[in-house]
Amino acid sequence: MMFGKLVRAALLSTVAVQTAALAINGKPDFMIKPYKRDALQDIVTWDEHSLYVRDERVMFFSGEFHPFRLPVPSLWLDIFQKIKALGYNGVSFYVDWALLEGKPGVFNASGIFDFEPFFEAAQTAGIYLLARPGPYINAESSGGGFPGWLQRLPALLRTRDPLYLAATNNYMSNIASIIAKAQITNGGPVILVQPENEYSGATANVPEFPDPVYFECVEDQLRNAGVVVPLLSNDAWPHGYFAAGPPAQPAHVDIYGYDGYPLTNGCDNHTWVDNALVTFYLSLHLNQSSSTPNSIIEYQGGFTDHWGGPGYEQCVELYSPAFERVFYKNDFSQGVTIFNVYMTYGGTNWGNLGFPDGYTSYDYGAVIAEDRTVAREKYSEAKLQANFLQASLAYLSAVPQNNSNTNGSYTSNSALAVTALLGEHTNFFVIRHAAYNSLTTTNYSITLPTSQGNITIPQLDGSPSLSLHGRDSKFHVSDYNVGGLNLLYSTAEIFTWKQYNNKRVLIVYGGPDEQHELAISNGGQAVVTEGSDVGVTLGNKNGATIINYQVSSERTVVDLDCDLKIYLLDRFSAYKYWVIDLPSNAVSGNYTNQTTFTSAPIVKADYLLRTVKIVDGCIHLTGDLNSTSDIEVIGAPAGISKLFYNGQSLGFKQHSRTGVVTATATYTTPSFAVPDLRTVGWSVIDSLPEIQTGYDDILWTVADLTYSNNTYRNLTTPVSLYGSDYGYHTGSLIYRGRFKATGHDSESTFYLMTQGGTAFGHSIWLNSTFISSWHGSGDYKAYNTTYTLPTLVAGAEYVITILIDMMGLEENWTVGEDFMKNPRGVLDYSLSGHAKSDVSWKLTGNLHGEDYIDKTRGPLNEGALFAERQGYHLPGAPVLDVSTSISALGPMEGLSEAGVSFYSTTLELNMPVGYDIPLAFVFANSTIGEVPAYRCQIWVNGYNFAKYIHNIGPQTSFPVPEGIFNYHGSNYIAVSLWALEADGAAVEDLSLVAGPVIQSGFGTIDLAPLTGWELREGAY
Repeated sequence: MMFGKLVRAALLSTVAVQTAALAINGKPDFMIKPYKRDALQDIVTWDEHSLYVRDERVMFFSGEFHPFRLPVPSLWLDIFQKIKALGYNGVSFYVDWALLEGKPGVFNASGIFDFEPFFEAAQTAGIYLLARPGPYINAESSGGGFPGWLQRLPALLRTRDPLYLAATNNYMSNIASIIAKAQITNGGPVILVQPENEYSGATANVPEFPDPVYFECVEDQLRNAGVVVPLLSNDAWPHGYFAAGPPAQPAHVDIYGYDGYPLTNGCDNHTWVDNALVTFYLSLHLNQSSSTPNSIIEYQGGFTDHWGGPGYEQCVELYSPAFERVFYKNDFSQGVTIFNVYMTYGGTNWGNLGFPDGYTSYDYGAVIAEDRTVAREKYSEAKLQANFLQASLAYLSAVPQNNSNTNGSYTSNSALAVTALLGEHTNFFVIRHAAYNSLTTTNYSITLPTSQGNITIPQLDGSPSLSLHGRDSKFHVSDYNVGGLNLLYSTAEIFTWKQYNNKRVLIVYGGPDEQHELAISNGGQAVVTEGSDVGVTLGNKNGATIINYQVSSERTVVDLDCDLKIYLLDRFSAYKYWVIDLPSNAVSGNYTNQTTFTSAPIVKADYLLRTVKIVDGCIHLTGDLNSTSDIEVIGAPAGISKLFYNGQSLGFKQHSRTGVVTATATYTTPSFAVPDLRTVGWSVIDSLPEIQTGYDDILWTVADLTYSNNTYRNLTTPVSLYGSDYGYHTGSLIYRGRFKATGHDSESTFYLMTQGGTAFGHSIWLNSTFISSWHGSGDYKAYNTTYTLPTLVAGAEYVITILIDMMGLEENWTVGEDFMKNPRGVLDYSLSGHAKSDVSWKLTGNLHGEDYIDKTRGPLNEGALFAERQGYHLPGAPVLDVSTSISALGPMEGLSEAGVSFYSTTLELNMPVGYDIPLAFVFANSTIGEVPAYRCQIWVNGYNFAKYIHNIGPQTSFPVPEGIFNYHGSNYIAVSLWALEADGAAVEDLSLVAGPVIQSGFGTIDLAPLTGWELREGAY
């Protein structure tokens, strides 16, 4: 199979057609872009402050979520609802080119790769979308989203090179057309599109960088397909590349954006290093793109962990609620109104789609865990901030002030820094420690400008001073509009406010042991109507009603004569409150807008609230419970006749004085059991028959390319042994080198250099004799050493078999480096006493390479193992045949020598309906990171959801979502065990473990496509 020559010829032919009109300056003669700064549509517009959607200012508060990392389309709405419940109104998503065009020229976006269900789910939840199709995405994905066949492209990637541009055209024309149909102008959820990704760094061999010709070509690919919504960029840091200016330069994006990752020393380093808090985003923004909103397209929501790393729970601890309070609010203090948190739901690098430095989990330490649970405190902290900003329309036009002299400002305390955003009426102040990473609690008073002049707070005589805990930050406000009433100032943070007819509700909160004060102009008399008045002082000054209080875990409610009810909460109590937009008109749907947001009910409920609807005097709530929960609906219309929670009518009370509706949602503990993997019974086959005497490799790919189009590394072998030169880009690789022995004494060693990416390993056999293994390490991408061979018989033919674990292709962040072409496979070899040409080679990877069989699960899900090539990991595989034996304990029984065994079984599940119960395969970890060295993969109904490396770690728990698991029927489970030790290896223990038992109102989860086994033509 001459993949290299054939693809090169095809690409050159394509290029000849598509670049026939190539201009002298090297710029393809694409359709002339009809605008630079004038909008092509009038639904999504912008000014220097914010986006507008349908003439209404919008805070685009967004979370990153990649549908390809959750291959169950029916669960996409679950993630959207959990993001909507945060108060976010947007989601940013990447598209992984490698999954959609595994073979050059063949684009497949069907099944789990179909975008229509994703767009429909976003619309149902009321989520706007920022589409980021690349063609390059990075994203800790294999090749950075580039398909492996680009390794054979003799062109400089991410440049104006005509070969490269031609290679992107099929993908970009298809994906851009899909995105264009889903734009808001066509009734869809897409309101922003990003060309390229972090086009921000290059090597010296790219003289034209940043290259406006290349960048405009990518833009043109989008525009020519009908994309008319604004295009924005995401500079990796604020270079100002392709910004609108000043300084004046041609504008290649409508809205300039940048990324921010302040803590990148790894999740095992919990140090908040000095000077990591970036306070110059505003000044750079004003210099680079003052006519567009200040936009952070990726801001750190966690971090990727690495092979041998500390595990994602350490990431959760580092990128904690304290991190969110200090770092996010610092961004908001600089007027950011387009804000996307990367990641908000990470998901799973199933099916080999991850990059080599990361393992199967892509949890990222995000607010929504890999198993889709939302129990992390950082989820709740993000919810408080997003709801405040969505409720604060004045924030969107407030002007952030120069923050270079913030230390001591407004407080006269040099230990504190206050940054102001001043509006026409409303002012916002973000306070933190001058040494942002300080652990000290600092007492202070603050003088704020108000409509009544400068006021020093606290005002009330004898009131204790305010305090700021270490690693904390708070919003203070002055002249804040609460439904036509003036909140003169508040040091307590605002969660939200609502107006119901002529009555208003304001919810504020504070941290533990804090003192706060707020004042309402013309508020009249204030009365504590709920909770204790201990620690609460009420007063009046200059016509303003003042409330000074000590934060307590007991809720206090204060009523004012001006038809304002104020809830005084502690932060942990505020976590239990939710605001979900009511469905609006046919145009706005469930999208956040000021009309629905300011009148939507505020609901107190535990764990998760999904949707709220009020129809014909009935309240309909859906949500999730992990225990029995009190329900409270603030702002319910008078005369409610029924309250439904997850479709069930609840007994309720509507309080005559307040109108508040209260009820109890009962959690019922279900009865269920998960199978014991030690007793289910396993079938086992040898999955490395290649080392057996008489094995026939006649159908294998002959390694006969005497050259390589790979421009990253020159050949050092007579023929190329790079996997991608022969169409093998994913999973494991197997090589068979055949030679005839001379019998000379010099014929005693074999030098081998292999490369598979971080943590890869390899094993070597001479005929059926095990020679040795490289066990792998989190520090090595390639490995070379010399192995001693047994005595060879003159004239006998020998076969060297090499099994290599491939961990994904490198990313290609630096333009000009072409690092994704760093080859996989055998880089060099030497058989002592022989010329290199004495060894003839064959190789295999996934069956048929780019002509992969399983279109359901895509081009990356399979590797070279015999069982994978035969499709024995798929449901319905003929596991019981003459080559099969029965293993009572399966992988826990293991192998007595080096090799690969493939185990399979069927699990029956009967999980309770109406519950979301995550399931995970868990490896015993008493010797994780130690020998014996072995590697496992796990397939569930054909989907590869685990790559476990016992001697490296750290991952031992591998969640698999419902929809891949059939929770109400049979499930085919397959496990490969590769023992790299001469004495073999056995899995210490493997169990299926149920996670938190969540009583859920989400509804039915449909199965992902679970196409089964069929006899594979040409399988070997």
